[in-house]
Amino acid sequence: MKLPHWPVPYIKKLEKMRLDVMHKLLDALGNPHHSLPPVVHIAGTNGKGSTLAYLKAVLEAAGYKVHRYTSPHLVRFNERITLAGEEIDDGFLYEVIEETRQAAGDLQVSFFEGTTAAAFLAFHKVKGDILLLETGMGGIFDATNVVDKPLLTIITPISYDHMEYLGNTLTSIALEKAGIIKPNVPCIISWQFQEALEVLKARCRQLHASYSAFGEHWQFEVLKDRFNFIDLESNENNSYSFPLPSLVGPHQIINVSTAIAALQGMNQFEFTMEHIVQGITNAVWPARLEQIKRGVLYSMLPQGWELWLDGAHNEAGAQMLSVVADQWQDRPLFLINGRTGNRDIKAFLRHFEDKVALVIGVEVQSEPLAEKAEKIVAGALELGFKAIEMSSVASAIQHCIDNTTVPSRILICGSLYLAGDVIAANHA
Repeated sequence: MKLPHWPVPYIKKLEKMRLDVMHKLLDALGNPHHSLPPVVHIAGTNGKGSTLAYLKAVLEAAGYKVHRYTSPHLVRFNERITLAGEEIDDGFLYEVIEETRQAAGDLQVSFFEGTTAAAFLAFHKVKGDILLLETGMGGIFDATNVVDKPLLTIITPISYDHMEYLGNTLTSIALEKAGIIKPNVPCIISWQFQEALEVLKARCRQLHASYSAFGEHWQFEVLKDRFNFIDLESNENNSYSFPLPSLVGPHQIINVSTAIAALQGMNQFEFTMEHIVQGITNAVWPARLEQIKRGVLYSMLPQGWELWLDGAHNEAGAQMLSVVADQWQDRPLFLINGRTGNRDIKAFLRHFEDKVALVIGVEVQSEPLAEKAEKIVAGALELGFKAIEMSSVASAIQHCIDNTTVPSRILICGSLYLAGDVIAANHA
């Protein structure tokens, strides 16, 4: 398959144009990105953070000092930058941000460019064994895409999201994500729709980057209380059994298997099966189908109720959550939804038809471009849901409690910014 739309010379030209400011800023800082520990660069639509969380947990279980860069944050910006296993402290964060600000001079630097450059500066200054680097939104034009020779690249599942920036077809979105693939650098390709898979494989072949793809080189099977990772290239015992991961949901088997496939390609790091088991069963990634079991919001619940939080914000995320909702038939399910504006509300909610008792629309407080609660409700009503709007997550939870006589589940989802609001309110 030939890459559609953008031949390589044109890609390189656009990449130079879009990353020019980033390179100038990093040059003014002494090019800290040239002296980083080995980098694993991760792009995709869904599962980037969870895959990274599994890798981090396994590597730390094996004794390695792991740097991590993720976005967005939920409550505090410091969450984005982890240095040798520790979240960056306020003083050092101020130091690298201020150094970056001064280096920028008259450059017109975006928030993400500036903070990413500051993160590279922090990673340069603190000794670490490996850097797990997550893209912000796309790939080829992403501010993180200045590392010329990563150890490994990973492409997690690609679906429709941020289409105003990345294009409105899976092919165009995959082309953006494929921009992190580098010449002669191995690439791990997670489960993909066929259209996206063909783009990724073609890009790897074009750049002579070996790839390890789900369905071709590895796969998994889910059992009742375990899952098997299957190495399709092995001629001997090719099936490895693992306990279910710490993060909940069927989609997490995709993410944890992707992480295991990546670990197979990291020959310079030493770890055992025990390290892998310890890592995948103890990995932490907040607001990814997380059951809230303590805090202010939890204390509102009557006995027997459950409160769940997930950052799912696109249709693929909703589809995964709907599979979980199918398994939650033992009690009523209420859906509290808040989201970024100008997204397809009905495409998201449609996956919950006949699964929820009520949709409650809320406006995300920490999101400047948040969708109005009344618009969420209007979309839900058009699909035939019972739906109301409330002024806050707390008032939405209280409404569920006041209008139901049996123990129920409440699922809060629609935006990572909403998840941040919930975490902040729960710890108030």
